[in-house]
Amino acid sequence: MQCIDSSAKISPLAIIEEGATIGANVEIGPFCVIGKDVKIGARTKIHSHVVIQGHTEIGEDNQIFQFASIGEINQDLKYLGEPTKTIIGNRNRIRESVTIHRGTVQGGGVTTVGDDNLFMINCHIAHDCNVGNRCIVANNGTLAGHVTLDDFVIVGGMSAIHQFVVVGSHVMLGGGSMVSQDVPPYVMAQGNHAHPFGVNLEGLKRRGFEKATMHAIRNVYKLIYRSGKTLEEVIPEIEQYAKTEAAVSLFLDFFKRSTRGIIR
Repeated sequence: MQCIDSSAKISPLAIIEEGATIGANVEIGPFCVIGKDVKIGARTKIHSHVVIQGHTEIGEDNQIFQFASIGEINQDLKYLGEPTKTIIGNRNRIRESVTIHRGTVQGGGVTTVGDDNLFMINCHIAHDCNVGNRCIVANNGTLAGHVTLDDFVIVGGMSAIHQFVVVGSHVMLGGGSMVSQDVPPYVMAQGNHAHPFGVNLEGLKRRGFEKATMHAIRNVYKLIYRSGKTLEEVIPEIEQYAKTEAAVSLFLDFFKRSTRGIIR
């Protein structure tokens, strides 16, 4: 049985399968296909020719543009039709031809997207990815399976991120980057393969970071990349910085989750 709020505006040319849940003031354009296990939150606008399938939950106030495909069967050959999920938060802008695939049992069973993200034209978010809040992935950006983007990450156009890579908060990846190892928080990186070239100070200024905090972050960057010491040697020094600058603790959390080694 469908559960469609009476305030929803649905084109007669859209296909809404039995079982779908459509929230208040949702708009669904012509030639869309909404699967039976899909839930769409209030005030989300879905433009024409969008396909949303699988066990997919989409929050409130999202905009999804033409030819996007969300929650579809992933491209992992191990996937055998299990009822895995795609969960998307609120106020995201998902532009034309973006693909976001459902998770796999082996990867935890869910692909997640947080709030206030922008995925530009032709981006791909593969199975079991975890995207935080306020990220931007520019045109043709590609996240392979199991990738994690923490909050406020910017991925430049035509960039590709390898499976299982973790990209820390406030990172900026330049266009055309090939990222095969983890990227620590606050770092700017670019290249094939991507290498670090400083701290994302302009981004931090725009987000209201104080000078003292940015100074501490830059000192930690120098410890990691210019001191000649191993990570094991610099972590105690980073812990000291974190006692007075809470923002530095993001480095410590990142290193606990990093499995592929960091870019150099």
